[in-house]
Amino acid sequence: METNAAGRTRVLVEMGMMIALAFVLGQIKLYQAPFGGSISLEMIPILAVAFRRGAKVGAATGLLYGMVNLFVDGMRYIVHPVQLLLDYPVPFMLVGLAGLARQRPVWGTVGAGMLRWCSHVVSGVVFFGAYAPEGMSPLVYSLVYNSAYMLPEIAISALVIWYLAVRTDVLPGRRVP
Repeated sequence: METNAAGRTRVLVEMGMMIALAFVLGQIKLYQAPFGGSISLEMIPILAVAFRRGAKVGAATGLLYGMVNLFVDGMRYIVHPVQLLLDYPVPFMLVGLAGLARQRPVWGTVGAGMLRWCSHVVSGVVFFGAYAPEGMSPLVYSLVYNSAYMLPEIAISALVIWYLAVRTDVLPGRRVP
């Protein structure tokens, strides 16, 4: 993170812009799962900040986006305060940790997306296991349910990040995925 006041302001503005962009992209759903979760491009701005500014700024951006997403879209799916954390601020904060793999943005995207998926799976096992069909393990149910939207979103996000890393200057100095 930059140390002078203008640099810090620039980072905060970039974080705010990416949170707003993530929100807009999150409203454009390619698929909406029946009990929450969707395929969208909302991870990409958080990933871009993480790769440009590092894991600390990326995680902060993801955490803030998760809170915005919760207050605007998520209150209808809340069954417990811990589930609130596992489905909104925590998974998007984990997406911001992609900044730990700044030199390998595609792998960072996949790894951070899988961390987000794990958070949703744990929430599904603990809080939504009762929705599992008769005789099905809550773990299997949560794995299948969350994979249906998370794995395509991770793949799409990795493809877009690859393009941004190789073909544009959005991720400066990141020419090798």
